[in-house]
Amino acid sequence: MNAPAHNPVVPRIAALREAMQAEGLAAYIVPSADPHLSEYLPSRWQGRRWLTGFHGSVGTLVVTADFAGLWVDSRYWTQAEAELAGSGIALVKIAVASSPAHLDWLAGNVAAGASVGVDGAVLGLAGARALQAALDGKGVKLRTELDLLEKVWADRPGLPAAAIYQHEAPHAIVNRAEKLALVRAEMGKLGADWHFVSTLDDLAWLFNLRGADVNYNPVFVGHALVGLSGATLFVAEGKVDATLAAKLAADGVRVAAYAEAAAALAALPASARLLLDPRRITLGLRQAVPAAVKVIEAINPSTFAKSRKLDAEAAFVREAMAQDGAALAEFFSWLEGALGRERITELTIDEQITAARARRPGFVCPSFATIAGFNGNGAMPHYRATEASHSVIEGDGLLLIDSGGQYHGGTTDITRVVAIGQVSAEQKRDFTLVLKGMIALSMARFPRGTRSPLLDSLARAPIWAANVDYGHGTGHGVGYFLNVHEGPQSISPHTPAEPQTAMEPGMITSNEPGIYKPGRWGVRIENLLLNVPAGTSEFGEFLAFETLTLCPIDTRCVDRELMRADELAWLNDYHATVRERLLPLVEGKARDWLLLRTEAI
Repeated sequence: MNAPAHNPVVPRIAALREAMQAEGLAAYIVPSADPHLSEYLPSRWQGRRWLTGFHGSVGTLVVTADFAGLWVDSRYWTQAEAELAGSGIALVKIAVASSPAHLDWLAGNVAAGASVGVDGAVLGLAGARALQAALDGKGVKLRTELDLLEKVWADRPGLPAAAIYQHEAPHAIVNRAEKLALVRAEMGKLGADWHFVSTLDDLAWLFNLRGADVNYNPVFVGHALVGLSGATLFVAEGKVDATLAAKLAADGVRVAAYAEAAAALAALPASARLLLDPRRITLGLRQAVPAAVKVIEAINPSTFAKSRKLDAEAAFVREAMAQDGAALAEFFSWLEGALGRERITELTIDEQITAARARRPGFVCPSFATIAGFNGNGAMPHYRATEASHSVIEGDGLLLIDSGGQYHGGTTDITRVVAIGQVSAEQKRDFTLVLKGMIALSMARFPRGTRSPLLDSLARAPIWAANVDYGHGTGHGVGYFLNVHEGPQSISPHTPAEPQTAMEPGMITSNEPGIYKPGRWGVRIENLLLNVPAGTSEFGEFLAFETLTLCPIDTRCVDRELMRADELAWLNDYHATVRERLLPLVEGKARDWLLLRTEAI
């Protein structure tokens, strides 16, 4: 595939090929990953973006001497097609982000005896095992010691330097010592006397610390090695001041240099029994563990613990949701008043919605990049307006807005679709089908321990009934002033229904079905749900969902003829709750808007 030389991606891929040739590689893989397997990457590890020009959060680049391809899932096909144009990089479409399609391609296109390279420092252990198995079967050698980005990315950013700070009471309900004791108790049950943690939200939760190393997520780059009587936190120099270091030391936590993490693993005694989560550690760090050390593979205890919000944490989340809802009432009242009078673009939406949240107590920052897509742009689930490419909000159609905020007492994530001008019958149909799916999941009751992926079809059933579907999952876990996406639960057909996905009290999960008509419009309606007890019977404990999100759903887009009586009752009850909870927090035009948009239908 030819590409114009002025595209900055072209010389970057050429430089990578030169580095590959020098190392004798037939292919090189650049995943969207860092040493912590984060979803959102610090700039130092955004090599896939730098090499391709593709700005989506997920994608895998494979480069050979005569081919370069980017494997992306259906959320990003339209975006990737536009951003890869003129780069010489082929778009390879896959159904879901977890697809192993690039492994199959490598196995089928790299000759036996040749070598494939990847940086093992950013390759997940589970993914490395799958890659190794695919290549071994074809007689292809895998080399994981090569970080070719260091050779070709001359101005590669260094480690992020933002200071680490403590998540304080009253929002930090459980202190650091108690959390460490909890993790050590779980280590004991598994027969481990050491535990290594790399995932950034696990670190932030375990040590009651927060940072600003990753956009939108209040986390910091680091690793931790937890023993039975102490722990070491590995972070870049200068990120922990003397006061915080003293507080950590009082809880038996020593601070060490970020680069010393692998050496600390290598220095474990032969008698050590080390707990590792194979889905939350990289191959490079696993390889640092001495062969004599007994490795116990299980999910990080902190991953389970942080997913189950305490009652006191849930109370703070409800407060954050109310402040967030009040901010949205101010924003939407401004939007409806400004339409037709001011020039409003998708970029304006982002600016105004962030400004409204910033006026609310406890707000820290957005929880992800706002998605504001008008008509056809809304059909791209992860669309992002830019200065170079965005739409003006005018005429008729649907405006999809997916946004969220980080507050000291919780993390929010909400999607609303609103009418701009006239809405067609087909648009109302799609909106209503999505609403029916969202309501169906909201009203669900299920046994405690139900595997979360099994709930996905509840939201899809009303949409499937119209011979329509959507490509993304229906729900993801949400952190407590942490990552907007967290596990272990996931309401998605693409997630295996494994024991670790069991639904437990206190979990917060999104509920966001959708319908997307490429080039025309997109509909997604999203609330956050809290797992709450729903009684016990001879069949065991049951759970239900409490809807946490507080913001009206645009009834101008509803086709009432498609709604059942119980669905209309749910919608009216929800709007009554939204009105009751938000009225004390708004005034003036925002109050008038709230009263209008929460009227019963």
